Amino acid sequence: QVQLGESGGGLVQAGGSLRLSCAASGRTFSTYPMGWFRQAPGKEREFVAAINWSGGSTYYADSVKGRFTISRHNPENTVYLQMNSLKPEDTAVYYCAARSSGGSYYYTAHEYDYWGQGTQVTVSS
Repeated sequence: QVQLGESGGGLVQAGGSLRLSCAASGRTFSTYPMGWFRQAPGKEREFVAAINWSGGSTYYADSVKGRFTISRHNPENTVYLQMNSLKPEDTAVYYCAARSSGGSYYYTAHEYDYWGQGTQVTVSS
């Protein structure tokens, strides 16, 4: 069983930055593809960014490309989401997710096996 815990959310003005962290339990974290998703009120959960097990391959939603960066530090079982140039439409609960196998990145929610509890990001205009 893998447990994920997000942190780093908060309130920021438009144009500002936040860095989300997701700490994972488990000795095999370094083999897990990881992803970030978000869900705004009244909307479905949507893909944000994904990274493969080594960190060598990443993939982003068009809406965040060029503004967000996903990275991971396997020795510390942590994945990050650096968010720059934030917009009010980025306001959502952000979730990290882990997939227990696979060599690539994955961008649909059903491909992930484990989820964190989420962290709120609010961007004011």
